[in-house]
Amino acid sequence: MVKMTSAEAQNRFGQLIDTAQREPVAITRHGRTAAFVVSPQDMEELLDIRRRRSKAVADFDAWSKKAKERATPAAARLTDEEVNRMVHELR
Repeated sequence: MVKMTSAEAQNRFGQLIDTAQREPVAITRHGRTAAFVVSPQDMEELLDIRRRRSKAVADFDAWSKKAKERATPAAARLTDEEVNRMVHELR
């Protein structure tokens, strides 16, 4: 990944945009990364991953809620250790 100071990014903005089309560019300020400049394609991929992750979390939360509602009282009392032991016994 290419690194560029904020002053360099200002002075060479055209080059920054050209470089970002090929690979992400980290913009630093006082030695610390302050921002990244990425291509539209990279940004779309990142946003798509974020959307899919959010949906997966929501789906898992819904599944977990249904599983808790459907669990018998005996199953609800099981500890993680007991569940792990039973899973290993079944294998």
